[in-house]
Amino acid sequence: MSVNDIRKNFVFKKEVAQHLEEIAKKDGKSMTMVVQELIEDKYQEISVEEKLEAFYKFAGSSNGAFGDLTVQDIKVMMGEDVLRQNEEYHKDLENAK
Repeated sequence: MSVNDIRKNFVFKKEVAQHLEEIAKKDGKSMTMVVQELIEDKYQEISVEEKLEAFYKFAGSSNGAFGDLTVQDIKVMMGEDVLRQNEEYHKDLENAK
Protein backbone atom coordinates (compact mmCIF):
# COMPACT_ATOMS: atom_id res chain seq x y z
CA MET A 1 0.00 0.00 0.00
CA SER A 2 1.19 3.50 -0.78
CA VAL A 3 0.59 6.74 1.09
CA ASN A 4 -2.38 7.49 -1.20
CA ASP A 5 -4.06 4.14 -0.59
CA ILE A 6 -6.95 3.76 1.83
CA ARG A 7 -8.15 0.43 3.15
CA LYS A 8 -11.90 -0.15 2.95
CA ASN A 9 -13.68 -3.34 3.92
CA PHE A 10 -16.72 -4.51 2.01
CA VAL A 11 -19.25 -7.20 2.82
CA PHE A 12 -20.54 -9.13 -0.19
CA LYS A 13 -23.08 -11.88 -0.46
CA LYS A 14 -21.32 -15.20 -0.97
CA GLU A 15 -22.42 -15.50 -4.60
CA VAL A 16 -21.25 -11.98 -5.42
CA ALA A 17 -17.88 -12.65 -3.76
CA GLN A 18 -17.52 -15.80 -5.85
CA HIS A 19 -18.35 -13.85 -9.01
CA LEU A 20 -15.75 -11.23 -8.10
CA GLU A 21 -13.14 -13.93 -7.55
CA GLU A 22 -13.99 -15.57 -10.90
CA ILE A 23 -13.79 -12.25 -12.76
CA ALA A 24 -10.42 -11.50 -11.17
CA LYS A 25 -9.04 -14.93 -12.08
CA LYS A 26 -10.36 -14.70 -15.64
CA ASP A 27 -8.87 -11.23 -16.12
CA GLY A 28 -5.63 -12.08 -14.31
CA LYS A 29 -6.16 -9.25 -11.83
CA SER A 30 -6.57 -8.93 -8.12
CA MET A 31 -10.08 -8.58 -6.76
CA THR A 32 -9.09 -5.12 -5.54
CA MET A 33 -8.09 -4.12 -9.07
CA VAL A 34 -11.40 -5.42 -10.50
CA VAL A 35 -13.43 -3.43 -7.96
CA GLN A 36 -11.28 -0.34 -8.49
CA GLU A 37 -11.73 -0.47 -12.27
CA LEU A 38 -15.50 -0.94 -11.97
CA ILE A 39 -15.75 2.02 -9.62
CA GLU A 40 -13.67 4.25 -11.90
CA ASP A 41 -15.71 3.22 -14.96
CA LYS A 42 -18.96 4.09 -13.17
CA TYR A 43 -17.48 7.35 -11.89
CA GLN A 44 -16.56 8.34 -15.46
CA GLU A 45 -20.18 7.74 -16.53
CA ILE A 46 -21.47 9.92 -13.70
CA SER A 47 -18.94 12.63 -14.54
CA VAL A 48 -20.13 12.79 -18.15
CA GLU A 49 -23.77 12.95 -17.06
CA GLU A 50 -23.01 15.82 -14.67
CA LYS A 51 -21.10 17.72 -17.37
CA LEU A 52 -23.96 17.27 -19.83
CA GLU A 53 -26.50 18.50 -17.28
CA ALA A 54 -24.37 21.57 -16.60
CA PHE A 55 -24.00 22.18 -20.30
CA TYR A 56 -27.75 21.94 -20.91
CA LYS A 57 -28.40 24.43 -18.12
CA PHE A 58 -25.75 26.75 -19.54
CA ALA A 59 -26.84 26.48 -23.15
CA GLY A 60 -30.51 27.00 -22.36
CA SER A 61 -31.29 26.91 -26.05
CA SER A 62 -34.38 25.12 -27.30
CA ASN A 63 -32.83 24.26 -30.66
CA GLY A 64 -29.84 22.42 -29.15
CA ALA A 65 -27.29 24.57 -31.00
CA PHE A 66 -24.28 26.20 -29.38
CA GLY A 67 -22.40 28.27 -31.91
CA ASP A 68 -21.66 25.99 -34.86
CA LEU A 69 -21.95 22.88 -32.68
CA THR A 70 -25.07 20.95 -31.82
CA VAL A 71 -25.60 19.17 -28.54
CA GLN A 72 -25.04 15.90 -30.40
CA ASP A 73 -21.62 17.14 -31.61
CA ILE A 74 -20.62 18.01 -28.06
CA LYS A 75 -21.85 14.65 -26.73
CA VAL A 76 -19.67 12.88 -29.29
CA MET A 77 -16.63 14.99 -28.37
CA MET A 78 -17.19 14.45 -24.64
CA GLY A 79 -17.70 10.73 -25.16
CA GLU A 80 -14.45 10.49 -27.09
CA ASP A 81 -12.66 12.37 -24.31
CA VAL A 82 -14.05 10.03 -21.66
CA LEU A 83 -13.05 6.99 -23.70
CA ARG A 84 -9.52 8.38 -24.07
CA GLN A 85 -9.31 9.09 -20.33
CA ASN A 86 -10.62 5.62 -19.55
CA GLU A 87 -8.03 4.02 -21.86
CA GLU A 88 -5.26 6.06 -20.23
CA TYR A 89 -6.49 5.03 -16.78
CA HIS A 90 -6.46 1.33 -17.70
CA LYS A 91 -2.99 1.65 -19.25
CA ASP A 92 -1.76 3.28 -16.04
CA LEU A 93 -3.27 0.43 -14.02
CA GLU A 94 -1.57 -2.14 -16.23
CA ASN A 95 1.76 -0.31 -15.98
CA ALA A 96 1.41 -0.23 -12.19
CA LYS A 97 1.41 -4.03 -12.01
